[in-house]
Amino acid sequence: MSKSRKPEKKRSFRPSAPPKKEKQAAAPVEQTTSVVGMRLNKYVAHCGVCSRRQAADFVKAGKVSVNGKVELSPAYQIEEGDQVSFEGKPIQPEEKLVYILMNKPRGIITTVKDDQGRRTVIDLVSDKVSERIFPVGRLDRDTSGLLLLTNDGSLAERMMHPRHETKKVYNVTLDKTVTKAHMEAIAAGLELEDGPAPIKWVQYLDPDNKKEVGIEIVIGRNRIVRRIFEHLGYRVRKLDRVYLGGLTKKDLPRGWWRYLTDQEIIMVKHF
Repeated sequence: MSKSRKPEKKRSFRPSAPPKKEKQAAAPVEQTTSVVGMRLNKYVAHCGVCSRRQAADFVKAGKVSVNGKVELSPAYQIEEGDQVSFEGKPIQPEEKLVYILMNKPRGIITTVKDDQGRRTVIDLVSDKVSERIFPVGRLDRDTSGLLLLTNDGSLAERMMHPRHETKKVYNVTLDKTVTKAHMEAIAAGLELEDGPAPIKWVQYLDPDNKKEVGIEIVIGRNRIVRRIFEHLGYRVRKLDRVYLGGLTKKDLPRGWWRYLTDQEIIMVKHF
């Protein structure tokens, strides 16, 4: 009789104080894709710099060089022996793919590096993660909650592309009670300065406290949740992402992070 496989245990970390009882984490995934003939933007993404779409923008901006010369075409195909650099530093495809879920605290910048020297999400994991990773999407400095970090450019592209409609749920605390009429207007879809802002649903988190609202969106425009409420005259006091493409904050306190399990990796790739 075959034995059933035990479910994977999740191991979480906190930069300043790791938990005493460490749980087993999912192993990084080996990457075996051949790079010869690969488009330059895809190659840059495989190096863990960013998503393929962002890589194309970086190439067009002149930040990528091939064999010492700036290459402005994302469609350039990698040849055997090519040496590729990003912002003057050599890059190579990561041998292992890493997937990290973080419960980002407020006050942390969602970027790989910050020119002003402010603390970034990469700083929170850099003492334990040697691979070159980047955040998928962005949370404002004053927004907390779930954030995925990886070196898998293909996954990042999938999660950020509008056609895949990655579900995101936020808990929002406002400066005043949100009226029923405004809740209905948000549910119907507002027209903002950069176009319509459709949502999946919006509801009060507590019937007795109508300053706190939950909202689900699939669009990913800059500061979209804040702008929805600001459009109606509210100020967002707190904004917390509690759900991201099937992932939740269960057993992940604020400021902590963990590797995704094998099952979660499969889920976010096919969600």
